[in-house]
Amino acid sequence: MKNVIVGQSGGPTSVINASLLGVYKQAKKLGAEKVYGMVYGIQGLLEGNIIDLDEYLLDKRNQELLRRTPSAFLGSCRFKLPEPALDEKTYQKIFDVLRDYEIDAFFYIGGNDSMDTIKKLSSYSSMIYGDRLFIGVPKTIDNDLAITDHTPGYGSACKYIATTLKELVRDGLVYQNPVISVVEVMGRDAGWLTASASLVKSDDCEGVAMILLPELPVDIDHFLNKVGEIVRQGKSAVIAVSEGIKVADGRYVCQLADEGTQKDPFGHVRLAGTSRFLADLIAKTFGCRTKSMELSFMQRSASHCQSLVDVVEAEELGSYAVQLAYEDKSGVVATLVRTGNHPYSCKLDYSAVHHIANAVKKIPLEWIDGENYQVKQELVDYIRPLVEGYLEPIWENGLAKHLILKK
Repeated sequence: MKNVIVGQSGGPTSVINASLLGVYKQAKKLGAEKVYGMVYGIQGLLEGNIIDLDEYLLDKRNQELLRRTPSAFLGSCRFKLPEPALDEKTYQKIFDVLRDYEIDAFFYIGGNDSMDTIKKLSSYSSMIYGDRLFIGVPKTIDNDLAITDHTPGYGSACKYIATTLKELVRDGLVYQNPVISVVEVMGRDAGWLTASASLVKSDDCEGVAMILLPELPVDIDHFLNKVGEIVRQGKSAVIAVSEGIKVADGRYVCQLADEGTQKDPFGHVRLAGTSRFLADLIAKTFGCRTKSMELSFMQRSASHCQSLVDVVEAEELGSYAVQLAYEDKSGVVATLVRTGNHPYSCKLDYSAVHHIANAVKKIPLEWIDGENYQVKQELVDYIRPLVEGYLEPIWENGLAKHLILKK
């Protein structure tokens, strides 16, 4: 291959740049003359916003910084590629750019919507051009991509969430007067992230009182009965809730307070206010002190809490995606296949993007204790290996140093 190009898309993670590094290093190792980066994903490519990654990554120290830098180094986008039948000019423009830069392989690091982009581009290429390769590199803290055992970004987000919740449990027990804290965790359709709250329970921590997941509808009366049991015991407690939990009629809990009505470019309802609604409801029902908090973007950008397992796998998947291209694979996504928990092990594999794009992987219902708002040991065993290890930041003036894109 002469030249390749790589982009990042969707919500960033604390290890998405490790995948970028994996693509860069393997492409250079296998002889690519140029490894280009799309600034702001496919939207940047359409605007000709492209850089030569040698400018940043020939330097070994910069490679180490990139591995430890949160968010998307190249910038991201939430651009929904139209169907070719509706807007073929957009596709022609993309392929004109690829031709101008003599691009042989296109790598896109992202989640569900990004894999939809790979699906559309690879299908269009096979029909019209047939000489360029399109490969997906999985990424999402939501862990909701089909086929792959888990996605890079998930383990580090779990490590941050569990660490934060464990500290909140300790904080809540400081005072004699109890407080019920409701913590909102990202997760629209799948509760993988919120389920990491199960890791908190240990010999040095009571754990969280309840875990509410989108996979099962919430019965508000049943929920309040469970909260009432905690309040009557006079104990402080932390409750972890997914932002996308719903009631039986299909409404998001945040919509019960007339929130979550705006939509994003992909037509998804913007979720906000779930923890606030529940905390206010608890306070009103029981007259107790409550707090609500949203972990929000902190859970996806906490590079100071990276899981070493997560960093290593993210880089390996980026590298493997390049290997797939050199084996003339297109329209595929690099994946992980778990081969053991004790000890933990995973192998690299790949799947056709058509089996992954636009599919949502949810927590198996048999792993959830819906009656008690908890999860079962199988889910704890699934998550725990993914938070192991730690990558020490490179410190400067007391803070972690990052690699940034020049203006």
